[in-house]
Amino acid sequence: MYQPLEQKKEQKKDRKNLSPAAFRALVRQGSFTGNTSGYAQGFVQGNVVILPKSWADDFLRFCQKNPKPCPLIAMSNNAGEYLLTELGEDIDIRTDVPRYRIFKKGQLVAEMNDISTLWQDDFVTFILGCSFSFEEALLADGLEIRNISENKNVPMYRTNIACKSAGRFSGNMVVSMRPLLAKEAIRAIQICSRFPQVHGAPVHLGDPSLIGIDDLNQPDFGDSVTIKDDELPVFWACGVTPQVALAQAKPELCITHTPGAMLITDIPNSKLAVL
Repeated sequence: MYQPLEQKKEQKKDRKNLSPAAFRALVRQGSFTGNTSGYAQGFVQGNVVILPKSWADDFLRFCQKNPKPCPLIAMSNNAGEYLLTELGEDIDIRTDVPRYRIFKKGQLVAEMNDISTLWQDDFVTFILGCSFSFEEALLADGLEIRNISENKNVPMYRTNIACKSAGRFSGNMVVSMRPLLAKEAIRAIQICSRFPQVHGAPVHLGDPSLIGIDDLNQPDFGDSVTIKDDELPVFWACGVTPQVALAQAKPELCITHTPGAMLITDIPNSKLAVL
């Protein structure tokens, strides 16, 4: 049925104010399959990695060695568990992420909205911190988040910044980018330093070529956003980094979130602040 544009805008606004549980219910029903930036504001969003148990120890060590791009928030207590009770009420990792990516031997083979039919008794789930959580703190300080104001997914780029290897996992960091004035970039560093579990302070600002990015208008993941003449591109470590490492390690089967489509938890962002 046709919906007037204003009605669609109001519906989206209402969804942004939903509680995490109500938002996950929409996801579980298949009614929301998009990018989650700006939704269920005030609550932690997480990147998702699901691996067979035989790969879990190596991946855990990779996270421990690379806390900027892979800040570990939670992992399943036992192989095969799909309810993540420490992250919230009735969180089912098989159904509560808007879009999943399926990798076989390092190759992306499918995207799905529900992975119940793929679930294995040896799967271990990892939830990593996401930059969408610190966006709230930046907005509260009066900074514009361009991907939110332009209703886009945040732009993400592969870089030449090497991660520390762990077992079968290695690769370069992926970063997310938000354009800011120089004085805003300084403030963003101060604010985000309080949130190490969601990537913390930026890893680079200014000339993108210094970290191996050729064209800001051609992100590897997400969407390009407007960068004004007086703004600097500011880069944060990104939780898509594990997807690059997984592609290189080539496990028989692994599952992640689709970049930008995160798990929304019941944990308040304020609980992740360290100062």
